Amino acid sequence: MIDMRPVGYVIGLLVATLGLFMVPPLLVDLAEGRGHWPAFAEAAVLTMLVGALVALACRNGVREGLTTQQTFLLTSGVWLALPVFGALPLMLGATGLGFTDAFFEAMSGLTTTGSTVLSGLDDLPKGILLWRGILQWLGGIGIIVVAMVFLPELRVGGMQVFRSEAFDTMGKILPRATAIARQISVIYVGLTMACMLTYLLLGMNAFDATVHAFTTVATGGFANYDASFGAFSGPHEYAATLFMILAALPFVRYVQMLNGQSTPLLQDRQVRVFLAILAVLVALATLVLVTTLGTASETAIRQTLFNITSIMSGTGYASVDYMGWGAFLVTLFFFIGLIGGCAASTTCSIKVFRYQILFSSIRAQLRRTLYPHGVFEPHFEGRRVTDDVLSSVMSFFVFFIVTLGLLAVALSLTGLDFITAVSGAGAAIANIGPGLGDTIGPTGNFAPLNDTAKWILIFGMFVGRLELMAVYVLFTVQFWRA
Repeated sequence: MIDMRPVGYVIGLLVATLGLFMVPPLLVDLAEGRGHWPAFAEAAVLTMLVGALVALACRNGVREGLTTQQTFLLTSGVWLALPVFGALPLMLGATGLGFTDAFFEAMSGLTTTGSTVLSGLDDLPKGILLWRGILQWLGGIGIIVVAMVFLPELRVGGMQVFRSEAFDTMGKILPRATAIARQISVIYVGLTMACMLTYLLLGMNAFDATVHAFTTVATGGFANYDASFGAFSGPHEYAATLFMILAALPFVRYVQMLNGQSTPLLQDRQVRVFLAILAVLVALATLVLVTTLGTASETAIRQTLFNITSIMSGTGYASVDYMGWGAFLVTLFFFIGLIGGCAASTTCSIKVFRYQILFSSIRAQLRRTLYPHGVFEPHFEGRRVTDDVLSSVMSFFVFFIVTLGLLAVALSLTGLDFITAVSGAGAAIANIGPGLGDTIGPTGNFAPLNDTAKWILIFGMFVGRLELMAVYVLFTVQFWRA
């Protein structure tokens, strides 16, 4: 039987910590004087109390390492428990959301998806807006730790190819995770501070600069305005693009740089491919805007650079309604969201390294077909891709496509039209944020959807953020028998 105490202890500590992060929004609401701070006070006390009690109850089961089963349960349990308590301020506060909508918003925040059920953001209390930003910021740093420590260890989706990149965590998952998280925190906070100062220098007020720095570096996309990033323009878009790109690069390289033993960041082939894809897509979209819509060159470059980076990195900001850019670019935007950024970053979706391994495998297979007696093996970063990595990557692609299809069918059964169902499924599983169409597109939100559709999307956000198989393995009989 699986000992759940180590899992409960860690989750309890994280829940209690989440309660502490409710204090800043409480103080902001108190300073604003709109009388909404009691909601955060109640939520903070309840969250810290429950988290502390769970941790204390499970403390006697703590040990140095976690088994594989416990690690799977921990990675999924954290992303289920935290949204429950993260939803409390949204239920008790000025938004007055029901549990489904509040849980949807909290799950979207912590998974850095950026889909929202809230409207009238311009008039919401600042505490609520700050809380949404904090949820995404915490989710961003959390997924980096999961991607660098837990998923490679669990051999999920080909992530084990990065196990030897920086750290050996075998047998000591939690203690090593603590050491890694400390270095990640320094880098993550540094990027956030740099982003916030840049926004301030460009004219944002302190509150907007803080919240948008949180959601930019986390590649989350929650904004303080219904117009999303359209409330700002010009230099702000260039600055946001820069930090979205920095957040989409592998944090393992930043950690290595911090330790003075890394190869230069731009020597990473995954980084070069990511930047090359981004450049080609921006050039193509700019050409279309200039030639078909007559958009001015600088405007076309700025808008395509910002919005394509936002969708490809899974941030989900929108500075314009790109639904008016024509069918070709709208279709392109859907597929751009299925690319994603680099591994061990705050980004989401399939990620560049899996495409690299896929195409390397296809190239090797074609050569075997042409030269049956030759020996051709797929390679990644100059190393041969082992069979277990190749199998994990191929399985991930299959699971991703099948899950996307099933989510789209399930959403269509709730009464949604084809574009809303398919783009909503893609936005959820790839953690992008906005979908396509008038309802959930860049100028809409997810509030009009019925509760059944929202729970389907919640499931999509959850499994997508945890790389699918880390969740699906929990539904197998073999897992519980092992």
